[in-house]
Amino acid sequence: MRFTISASPGRVLIYSHDSFGLGHIRRCRTIAHALAEAFPKLKVLIVSGSPIIGSFDFKARVDFVRVPGIIKLRNGDYVPLSEHSSIQETTSLRSSLMKETALAFAPDVFIVDKEALGLRGELEGTLESLKARGTRLVLGLRDVLDEPEALRQEWQRKRVIPAVEQLYDDIWIYGLPSIYDPLQGIGLSASVHARTTFTGYLKRTRPVAMPASGLEDVDRRLLVTTGGGGDGELLIDWALSAYEAEARGLPPALFVVGPFMRAEARAAFEKRAAVIPSINMLTFEPRMEHLMAACLGVVSMGGYNTFCEMLSFDKRALIVPRHVPRLEQTIRAEAAERLGLARMLREPEEGVAPDASAMVAALKRVPSQNVPSQGSVHGLLDGLETIVKQSGAWFGRPRG
Repeated sequence: MRFTISASPGRVLIYSHDSFGLGHIRRCRTIAHALAEAFPKLKVLIVSGSPIIGSFDFKARVDFVRVPGIIKLRNGDYVPLSEHSSIQETTSLRSSLMKETALAFAPDVFIVDKEALGLRGELEGTLESLKARGTRLVLGLRDVLDEPEALRQEWQRKRVIPAVEQLYDDIWIYGLPSIYDPLQGIGLSASVHARTTFTGYLKRTRPVAMPASGLEDVDRRLLVTTGGGGDGELLIDWALSAYEAEARGLPPALFVVGPFMRAEARAAFEKRAAVIPSINMLTFEPRMEHLMAACLGVVSMGGYNTFCEMLSFDKRALIVPRHVPRLEQTIRAEAAERLGLARMLREPEEGVAPDASAMVAALKRVPSQNVPSQGSVHGLLDGLETIVKQSGAWFGRPRG
């Protein structure tokens, strides 16, 4: 979808904390590109700690500043990517760099992805300074964060609720209440709910540049993807087990395991895949939209970006959500199955070995499933259009 807006100068700063995987930076990049395309004179700057942000393509007038990286471990702890700095030193440096960047760039709008005060509170000073300057502050949230009680406790611990109540002018939820309301049960005021807009999901399109994979038969293959891959070992292991058990009865597959998967796990999976003729395996593809658009069907954990791509390209999908450390993917997958958008296969409980036959049966069903468009969810992919229209009040009115 293309948007046409009257020319108006302006500046948008976007914060992506990027402590785990690819989801945050890919979502922010999608929004940045939609805004830059809609507003011909707008400049957009993304501040990110992602170590692979430079691997992505960016449109004209969209740029990024990379700050020192911090990663989130599976147990919830944060550690710096650099071995020579403490988490406190790295957070302090990130905070200082972000504030200097924000004040120098002087944005009209500051969009913060998910973490209202930034990672470990690193944005608090920046938010207060920009608020004093009159910058419009927008908190962008994905459709599902966690179950209400767990999120309420997390937001209380991180002092998020006062920030949402007092600092932010707008809250954008990149989803629909018919699927899930991430703010339910948090105890936010009526004023916050009045400032909240459910945008719909963020529609994806194929990039102009072709993917690096070079495969010519993706249309015959299931695409098995874990996003960043840092938490995707169970899915890859389970799907490989299905092909090891009954490869001839399953469609060919392309596995994209993700750049953040442990090197030793990735090497073991590559060794197993190498002896199965119907499987190809990649580590990372920065233009996943091409593969998603071309593939026979999708097998994933149901993270936000993969879910948006599956909807955008109307792909049959099997979602195998993780249920730790949070229930985000499980909640989304349950809603998707309830609405006929995808099928779900639950992970086994901890300590229980995955059943290869259950995965075989689920994979065999994918090619005959309904596609998402056979459902009837109104406004499902209106996210970018809604964001552009709302931004039109700040940067120019839509034409036509």
